[in-house]
Amino acid sequence: MSKALYRKYRSKKLSEVVGQKHITTVLENALKQGKIAHAYLFTGPRGVGKTSIARILAHEINNLPYSEEDNHPDIIEIDAASNNGVDDIRQLRDNVQVAPFSAKYRVYIIDEVHMLSKAAFNALLKTLEEPPEHAVFILATTDAHKLPATIISRTQRFVFRFISKEDVCAHLEFIAKNEKINISKEAIEIIAERGEGSFRDSISLLDQISSITKKNEEITANLLEEALGLAPKMQINALISAFENQNSNEILQIVRDVRNSGVDLKNFASQLLSFITENIGKKPYLSQFLMPLTRAEKSNFIEMELLSIFIQPSFTPQLSINQNILPQVQQKTILKPKVENQKTAKFSKSESENQPNLQKETFENSQKNENIEDKTEIPQKNEENKSLKSENSESLDEAQPKNENKNQDLGEKKEFKWADFWGAIDEGDKGVQTILKQSGHIFENGKIKIYTGRPFNQKQLEKAKAQASMRKALKKIGADGWVIEVFGTAKPASDPAIASVQDLMGGGEMVKIDE
Repeated sequence: MSKALYRKYRSKKLSEVVGQKHITTVLENALKQGKIAHAYLFTGPRGVGKTSIARILAHEINNLPYSEEDNHPDIIEIDAASNNGVDDIRQLRDNVQVAPFSAKYRVYIIDEVHMLSKAAFNALLKTLEEPPEHAVFILATTDAHKLPATIISRTQRFVFRFISKEDVCAHLEFIAKNEKINISKEAIEIIAERGEGSFRDSISLLDQISSITKKNEEITANLLEEALGLAPKMQINALISAFENQNSNEILQIVRDVRNSGVDLKNFASQLLSFITENIGKKPYLSQFLMPLTRAEKSNFIEMELLSIFIQPSFTPQLSINQNILPQVQQKTILKPKVENQKTAKFSKSESENQPNLQKETFENSQKNENIEDKTEIPQKNEENKSLKSENSESLDEAQPKNENKNQDLGEKKEFKWADFWGAIDEGDKGVQTILKQSGHIFENGKIKIYTGRPFNQKQLEKAKAQASMRKALKKIGADGWVIEVFGTAKPASDPAIASVQDLMGGGEMVKIDE
């Protein structure tokens, strides 16, 4: 049985390790100075040399030559994936007290240490903090974030990096030359790209494709792409050109050709991304493919974030809104509510104190008792200290004849409830009455604005029959001649923060919840 190439060409000394110079230099200097730590932690992605360097370090600490075939009794390697229980660590803790047989140090290499259970970590903690003088621990993991902070703080941590494409290609060329594998430089580059910075993956791939041709026949890029199920680079270039020329038909045709050729579209997307990131410096226009999310996509994420806030249970709904929703709204531009015709309502102090908080206002219904008052002009400078009421005040002036100028003052006031309006709808128009009950409304000079909250309800109220029914009801309550405007959105809030939330969520209205 032949030996796998990644094992055959595993480094035997720290000086032979490729691509991790920032680690091997520190370890070599520490060994020269005799500064041996009691615990090391090697973290990083798979296939970049963590276990190999751990084995080399274990031998060089004891001034022993490293050979993969040798199993020294004072160098113990433990796979935490299969020995992750507290009993395994307790046994290790007992064995640590045993002095080394022939070496100066007894070294314990714990691979995939993140697989240990919580109880096992607790059992290891004390030993790791104060081990015997003859014991050295080397922990290796791909998921350092899964380790307890108490473990990490008791070790010297070394972070391994992905190997650069240049280093991988150089090492693959060295192996191919020694193994007499006839392979083109382009094919080696493809292998390095597919290895994604992992020596082990790249060398294993070279080992795999070394048999796809006859002896001494060159392994070309085309043969390699076909064997690995990759799209040819010419298709990648053609797709980029089609994007550059904004040729949608050609883009679709290339994607169809790639799919019909049996290429995995996920691999194709990965190839495309690799091409873009590698060539973005040479072709600046490629940056458009890596642009941030569009405004619409950002809006969707904001809406999802707001939705997650809305569905959270809370014993104090208003506090939840203030703390969670309003900070989201602050990112948007908040506009002041528009005042039509420079008019607003004026209230006495006692009247304004009795008005409900607009942020807690519910949809108006038959249970509300709202007094309707006349609107007046904006107060002069000598009246600036008087309190004001917003445009949402429930004021309705006494009806005027149709031929009367609507911009004139409206004469005597007539007070009635909102329920008087929908209650005056004929019994034969129950559908109109139901929609009005559920709708928000604003009374203005000679005008009633009805906010149905739904486009469908808006269409129902805009029908000729519904319009006639509502005009008849207005006549009954003494508002004959008033203009009716119907909207498919919710009633706008006067508070700018609430209005901004409504704009963000596409409508809706703040509703008071009685607990």
